[in-house]
Amino acid sequence: MDLENQQRIKDLADKHGAENLVVILGGAEAEASGLACETVTNGDPTFAGPLAGVPLGLACYHVVEPEIKSEIDDQVYDDQISMMEMVLDVDAIVEEVKTYREKYSEYK
Repeated sequence: MDLENQQRIKDLADKHGAENLVVILGGAEAEASGLACETVTNGDPTFAGPLAGVPLGLACYHVVEPEIKSEIDDQVYDDQISMMEMVLDVDAIVEEVKTYREKYSEYK
């Protein structure tokens, strides 16, 4: 997750409260999605960005997870996401994000 997005998320958590935010990821790779989830839940593991040492504990999901997919209008999901879902390793992505969410998120 780039430094600008880390700062945006930190600012939003400060302004609205971490309990009022949900981060929805859309990365195409499990490892990158897991790293982003770890960053917004436990802090930047690279210690390079604004979230270094800042465990926000945010709720974090990937857009292909059933909890999020069920909240999106079927036509919108089909138009915007379903084609990518066919080529992604959805199971690996879901498992990676779920691992960090269960380990570090205070708000699930």
